[in-house]
Amino acid sequence: MRVLIVDDHPIVASGCRTVFADEPEVVLLEAADAESGERVFVAERPDICVIDINLPTVSGFELARRILARTASARIIMFSMNDDPVFAARAIEIGAKGYVAKTGDPQDLVEAIREVGKGGVYLPSAIARSIAFAGPAFARSPLAKLTSREMEILRLLSAGKSLSEIAWLVHSSYKTVANTSSIMRQKLGVRTSAELVRLAIESGIGVSLPHSAGVARP
Repeated sequence: MRVLIVDDHPIVASGCRTVFADEPEVVLLEAADAESGERVFVAERPDICVIDINLPTVSGFELARRILARTASARIIMFSMNDDPVFAARAIEIGAKGYVAKTGDPQDLVEAIREVGKGGVYLPSAIARSIAFAGPAFARSPLAKLTSREMEILRLLSAGKSLSEIAWLVHSSYKTVANTSSIMRQKLGVRTSAELVRLAIESGIGVSLPHSAGVARP
């Protein structure tokens, strides 16, 4: 079974190699960002993709969307530091077959890969319970009001990207991104992009991308 790990932290890739050292049937492929992850997927056609949500430039959600647009049957496990049930719910909505929190038991990832490799789906019991019993708290979460694409645009706004840069990064038009930003403000009851950014940071979706991670245009 060929497994593509897309994560920009070398220690995570090293940890995955250690976890699967006694699993000779698992062959690991690695990529550090969405762009290289997509290239490796196209070239190698792995059986499973394990994708970190918080990647440089565009997020793991965006990479998952691109992979599934190419191959609807692709088996994807989202991997994240965030155990908020909203993130797990959005991962499932876009077509991921599993969601594993990095803060959980390392064995969760092994079990997820085995289960998804057999054609199943996987959520750690703690996250599954959080989704099942979140109730009103889930509905009150600002992120619960947003689609995964809106969350992606909000994340990039919080990283200081302009609307034109975001449009280029997510392969969309400036008008679409501007309209989406306006819709988000209405949904979340804020007036300005600065308020959107503050809400993103407070909700845990805001990230500080490396200063060197500018938009490299062709």
